[in-house]
Amino acid sequence: MLRVFLLIVVGLSGDPEHGTAFQKWGATLAGAADRLGVQRQNLVYLADPAEEGPKADGRATKVEVEKAFDRIGQGATADDVVMVVLIGHGSFDGRDAKFNLVGPDMSAKDFGLQLRKVKAGQVVFVDTSSASGPFIEELSGPGRTVVTATRNGAEQYATLFGGSFVDALTSEAADADKNRRISVLEAFRFAKGEVAKAYEREGLLSTEHALLDDNGDKQGSPDPMPTAADGKRAAVVTVGSTDAAAALPSDPKVRALVVERQELERRVEALRLLKDSMEPAKYQAELERLVTELALKTREIRALDGPK
Repeated sequence: MLRVFLLIVVGLSGDPEHGTAFQKWGATLAGAADRLGVQRQNLVYLADPAEEGPKADGRATKVEVEKAFDRIGQGATADDVVMVVLIGHGSFDGRDAKFNLVGPDMSAKDFGLQLRKVKAGQVVFVDTSSASGPFIEELSGPGRTVVTATRNGAEQYATLFGGSFVDALTSEAADADKNRRISVLEAFRFAKGEVAKAYEREGLLSTEHALLDDNGDKQGSPDPMPTAADGKRAAVVTVGSTDAAAALPSDPKVRALVVERQELERRVEALRLLKDSMEPAKYQAELERLVTELALKTREIRALDGPK
């Protein structure tokens, strides 16, 4: 029987706004482990600190990451799927790309050494951090699908990709073929589309361009497809089922309002992460507008969903 092993690592945030977002994304993904087909003993969730959601299994340090790979390497077989998701900030010094952790950072080469411990038939490595592009060249190989939030190491601004990728895995929105399962390719394409929309809404040039490589040629594609050089493997590797997605209210009116509120919450989150790229006055005006809309939407929901 195919088993899914999941390692989530939430690294350094740098500031409270990013920290809140990164912790939320990691906690949401960890909380959805059952829906993704991950048994609790096959989940390792590292965060520092874990502010909300399920309690982390340990701190996000190099030592703990190495222990996690030891554990997964001992348990996973050729019939299994191993997914690694990095959430946080990355850096690139012109030679090495690194994922920022408490204490020593981990480079793409460091993760390459850890992946040698994993004998699973399918490995999905998703680095949602800034400057993550070089991870593809280092980690690409047979049986591996590697996703990065950026196309190179020069894209060093904080990224939105992680939040949208988590949304894709934990909701029905990314199920393009409506087969009630989310493939890695569907999650990638959904997340990339949501990131583009966020930048377009604010009239900003995108500072992140996600890539996917699944044919082992060390070159990621910005537009993978089942019939293209990249995308064939990612199209058939699925994690979890939308049948078990969190239930929305049964009342059609309330359900529609809840979906609208969720979209507003995502927009507020994305805006806060884009703060450094915007003029202060424009940022504050847009934030106030969205927060007001969010409050009004919540009021509508309470009015309809309250005691009858």
